[in-house]
Amino acid sequence: MRKQAERRENTGLRIAGWIVSIAQIVMSVLTVVMIWRLNVLSNLLLAAVGVILAVLIVVFRLLMGDARKKPRFFAGFVLAILVSAVLCAAGITLSRVNDTLRGVTDAEYETTEMGVYVLADDPAQTITDAAGYEFGILSTQGREDTDSAISQINENLGSDIVTKEYADAVTMAQGLLDGDCGAVLMNKGFLDMITETEGYESFADQIRELNSYSLKSAIENDDSDELPEGVFTVYISGIDVSGDISAKSRSDVNILAVVNTNTHQVQLINTPRDYYVPLSISDGMKDKLTHAGIYGVNVSKDTLGMLYGIEINYFFRINFSGFQELIDALGGITVNSDVEFDAGGYHFNQGANTLNGEQALAFSRERKSFADGDRQRGRNQMAVITGVIQKMQSPAILQNFSQLMDGIEGSFESDISYGLLTGMVKDQLSGGGAWNVASYSVDGSGTTASTYSMSQPLYVMEPDMSTVEHAKELIQNVVNGGTASE
Repeated sequence: MRKQAERRENTGLRIAGWIVSIAQIVMSVLTVVMIWRLNVLSNLLLAAVGVILAVLIVVFRLLMGDARKKPRFFAGFVLAILVSAVLCAAGITLSRVNDTLRGVTDAEYETTEMGVYVLADDPAQTITDAAGYEFGILSTQGREDTDSAISQINENLGSDIVTKEYADAVTMAQGLLDGDCGAVLMNKGFLDMITETEGYESFADQIRELNSYSLKSAIENDDSDELPEGVFTVYISGIDVSGDISAKSRSDVNILAVVNTNTHQVQLINTPRDYYVPLSISDGMKDKLTHAGIYGVNVSKDTLGMLYGIEINYFFRINFSGFQELIDALGGITVNSDVEFDAGGYHFNQGANTLNGEQALAFSRERKSFADGDRQRGRNQMAVITGVIQKMQSPAILQNFSQLMDGIEGSFESDISYGLLTGMVKDQLSGGGAWNVASYSVDGSGTTASTYSMSQPLYVMEPDMSTVEHAKELIQNVVNGGTASE
């Protein structure tokens, strides 16, 4: 009886051992497949991972080969369970990374949020109530989006609305206030431009949104997975708004990152938001650089390409409000400040500062504390980006991993292809090496002038072309294999 009980026990243990071994094999195969799909390891490293997992399977199987030798059997049994559990967690993590990277790369479209506005005390409560109104629209700026919204309105109403064209947003706003039109239709991004115009600071309180329309438009991009000869340029657009990161909106941060993957050099060039330059769509008329974002990220990208005489390959859009979650997930960053100042209830020293997400956001937003205002804010924003790049080269990216992925999903969007991004990660993991990041900000002088988007005089920054020429030299130096510098 005793021997029969032992045989039954040993048979049960052997069956359990095989179940655990099969589970380990399945999890090992799935892990290798997930790493292969993610495409961040070289074939040699991927093969090494496969060999190590195969060796573990064999070793643990040998330990469990004889159920009569209980210590060896249970050692192999427990170790197989632990490895399977680790591989399961790794598989979940790799799947999350894969989904996140696919979510922030290969951007194919952007969104225009159009709104229909009436005066705050207007009796109309629905778009149907305003069907007989004359709708104010912009004659040229963003006309394609305006026409698309009009088509939607006409389809919803079953009849065509009457429109009246205005040369710019402020003139249209005044037309609504004066009763020259009953409603206005415009990109919601123009509201901020209107309220920043002298005399119209309270305009947003004088109107009411009657309806809104979300329009999608395709983004022209290069979906190649191949780096352009190891050197490429990325337009980093920083917005500080809530809502969909794909929405067309003014860009408060406009930074070019010239990247040489062969020499591990990154040259950052900051261009102030108020820089007075011709837009790529304005037939030579000048405007604030920040206004270019209202017409789409490609307009901003092409406008900067015209200014610096280069081809900009990709864009990378950052929402600085969501950025703080990513910084907290990294455990904070170290940022070097040119000056000592206070902002957002925090004190920042000249030199190195260790900042959490909230502090970094306050650091990057402030401009009123500085004699050169937006110029210094641009330098601070580049310092924050540099701090993030440096921290992401450290093991900190493995800490608070889920929170890190949440921060990336909510804060970033790019037309860089998934294959190109994972290819760069693969090169970094294979070759290693630190990156040298240097920054430079072009300068100018403040004045007032009419712009393409607004006929009323606005504050603008007239470019100091000597600084623009120096920026061109810095860019070309990195392209030619030189060291990034300030």
